[in-house]
Amino acid sequence: MRGILEPVSPAATLVEALEPIRTDPTRAAVLLDIDGTLAPIVRHATDAHVPEATRTLLIEIAKRYRVVGCVSGRRAAIARQIVAIGTIAYVGNHGGELLRPGAIRPEVDPALEAWTGRVREFAARAYTGEHERIRVRSEEKGAVAAFHWRGAPDEPAAEAAVAAIAALAQEEGLVVHWGRKVLEVRPPVTFDKGVGIARLLAGEPVTAAVYVGDDRTDLDAFRGLRSLAQSGTLSAVVCVAVSSEEAPQELAAEADLTVDGTAGVRGLLEALL
Repeated sequence: MRGILEPVSPAATLVEALEPIRTDPTRAAVLLDIDGTLAPIVRHATDAHVPEATRTLLIEIAKRYRVVGCVSGRRAAIARQIVAIGTIAYVGNHGGELLRPGAIRPEVDPALEAWTGRVREFAARAYTGEHERIRVRSEEKGAVAAFHWRGAPDEPAAEAAVAAIAALAQEEGLVVHWGRKVLEVRPPVTFDKGVGIARLLAGEPVTAAVYVGDDRTDLDAFRGLRSLAQSGTLSAVVCVAVSSEEAPQELAAEADLTVDGTAGVRGLLEALL
């Protein structure tokens, strides 16, 4: 099922494609990934930032639309630091955390939180001095452990070393998820961006939503929103893929429309206004 009732033709303008969202902003949600969508991909994740021109547009959108949220693989608190807007929501850890506007602490699923100790123990044991030597970076995200190899001097060798961590994790009953030059080791608990978005929208008088993302995990957001449309919770959904050299082909295949990189995302935000 396509997100909006009729597929968007290649000739359609952004304004036309987003009309189901623009019609009544007080009953619409604007949801966006951060890295590769609002913020350009960078060599080191700690250097990520949202350009001021994009941030200014997002502030204006937050004033107009009922729900505005950033949906990220990062911890929710880190996502808020990067975007630097406290009046919007943040779904972090690929749906595992929800930081509501103005809240101090994120809401974490108790079933997920219960695995934090075991995942941390695994990460401490699996990540060795050899991984550090070849510049694989370990990131602790509560009940999720991430291993990055972007920017390693020998990326294929670093990826192979991370693959060995993935195999060990699966042997021990943990779940692995591959992203763009990153492996995440997760508990065997159901959570993803679609689940996090459903939690964010629960109880909100929202009938239309747009989601914008650039990576494989954003497919979960697409599918989650379309599930809400199929159940009748939402009447209109627009799923937008952000194109790049690293974007997975299946993302564009499942999207209603595609925009070109982070500059294209800015154009989409302008169209929403």
